[in-house]
Amino acid sequence: MPVELICIRCPRGCRLRVDDDLKVSGNSCPRGYEYGIKEVTAPERILTSTVAIRGASLPLCPVKTSAPIPKGRLFDGMDEIAKIEIEAPVRAGDVIEKDFLGLGGIDLVATRSFAKEGK
Repeated sequence: MPVELICIRCPRGCRLRVDDDLKVSGNSCPRGYEYGIKEVTAPERILTSTVAIRGASLPLCPVKTSAPIPKGRLFDGMDEIAKIEIEAPVRAGDVIEKDFLGLGGIDLVATRSFAKEGK
């Protein structure tokens, strides 16, 4: 059954159609072709969330994966993130968990810096 998608690889937002034989149509550039194939065969997403942080001015620190992870592992990732608690100080870009979910070098990283509260 053909799949219809809107490409998100560039601002054009082309309406793609990917047939059962993986023929992509509707793309205006090669990135649309690549996106259509990837989205149908092995979709991935960057996981963004927050982890608990102690000793900071706010109770949560925003985090994201350093690269896209398989879409089917997003809920596993959220379950793992719910178990994490970090301690201030933390800097944007710090690795919170190395090799997140054992996904071959994809890390969970902080996306905001926090000083130790009171400093």
